[in-house]
Amino acid sequence: MKTHHYIFLTAALFVILFYDQEIGLNLGILGIVYAVLTWFKTSESNKTRTFLILFVTSILSSIVFAWFRDFPSLLAVVSSLLLLGYRSRNRKLKILFLIPVFIINSFTSIFRFFSFDEWLPKKNISGVWQKTLAFIVIPLLFISIFFGIYSAGSDHFAAVFRDYELDINVWHVLGLSVLGFFIAFNYWNYAVERFIYKKNQLLDDDFQENNTIQKATYSFLDLDAERTSGVISFFCLNILLVFFIITYNYEQFYEVSKTPVQLSEETHERVNAVIMSIVMAVLVIMFYFKSGFNFDPKAKMMKLLAKIWIILNAILVFSAALKNYEYIISYGYTYKRLGVFAFLLLSVIGLALTFIKIQKKKRNAFLFNTMAWYFYGTILACSYVNWGGIITSQNMKRKDFVVNYHLEQIRFSERKLLKYAEEKNDLQLKKKVLEKVDIEKNKPFLSKILYFETLKD
Repeated sequence: MKTHHYIFLTAALFVILFYDQEIGLNLGILGIVYAVLTWFKTSESNKTRTFLILFVTSILSSIVFAWFRDFPSLLAVVSSLLLLGYRSRNRKLKILFLIPVFIINSFTSIFRFFSFDEWLPKKNISGVWQKTLAFIVIPLLFISIFFGIYSAGSDHFAAVFRDYELDINVWHVLGLSVLGFFIAFNYWNYAVERFIYKKNQLLDDDFQENNTIQKATYSFLDLDAERTSGVISFFCLNILLVFFIITYNYEQFYEVSKTPVQLSEETHERVNAVIMSIVMAVLVIMFYFKSGFNFDPKAKMMKLLAKIWIILNAILVFSAALKNYEYIISYGYTYKRLGVFAFLLLSVIGLALTFIKIQKKKRNAFLFNTMAWYFYGTILACSYVNWGGIITSQNMKRKDFVVNYHLEQIRFSERKLLKYAEEKNDLQLKKKVLEKVDIEKNKPFLSKILYFETLKD
């Protein structure tokens, strides 16, 4: 099939799946279709290991969305398909260009649409397809547009058509057609601007030979002064961080106990401070260890002090994680408290990559390229696991278990709540849960969430 076949096929499928439906199973089906068609459309040379992994994660993310239909799974399926489509045509282009490429294409799609020679066959089309395009598709497109214009400008004109009742919402079909075509057109026919290809080498992980030459970064600082500045900065920052770790841990573990609200506020404030500290630490290291300065044989002391600083920051992260765990043990699991662990884990990964950057003499782009994949992995982890079920199952063991909170605020906790209702012989809770489940089960097939279909009435 040619590009235009993929565009029209997936645009039509979009209308069929989403007409008069909520988002649910239909998006999962659409995601699987997009992934499978991308596999067939991709040349063998671009079917790299990364592409194969993205193909699998696209299929899994689509299934997970059909199962859960929540924001993390939506983010997972969208990011997986975008990465899959991106890698299917550009195996060497850096992942950081993904968002700029699709943003630019979204704004330029209207101009690229009218460049028919670039996405429609250049030869004269014969047979059924030519007649369908010339006699039906193009006239119907113009008729639909002007029908909307004339209906808005004349009530009598619109009234002529209101007397005929069709079991089809024309405006809904038209809107879905435009949206489905927009998505399909930008997925199958996106363009990468030439300047992006030219800038791709700037995001390489390793230095080029001409970047290993030792020279001063700024005209007002020679190499010796810049090196000495780094040593002084990292030495002072290490001393400062040691004192901060001591006071931080004293405030967390030895001060007088406070109310749950005060403890919650202080915990999140301190975690935010830790994360900000890690970000700033990485930025400072990126400031000093750039270009040829990584290859300076006289910078051994500065490298040692920077590595010590990274280790101290890791200790700080461990302290914050320990306090968050203590907070969970005292007051139970919530999405935010689990989210704190996710952010702290990403912080540790960032520190480890920064250590590798210094040790292996990598460019700053190495950190961004690699962390982008770890963020993607975090999105997948958040979407593939039923965290709501885990939260509910753990909190059920507590004496202060709040049933209504888990019923109303925690998603996909119904299975655990039904088990809890059986154990406690709580008929009222069981009734509430089953009513919620029945509402989901009574939705049309393409709007269903598969998770609820697995629950017994």
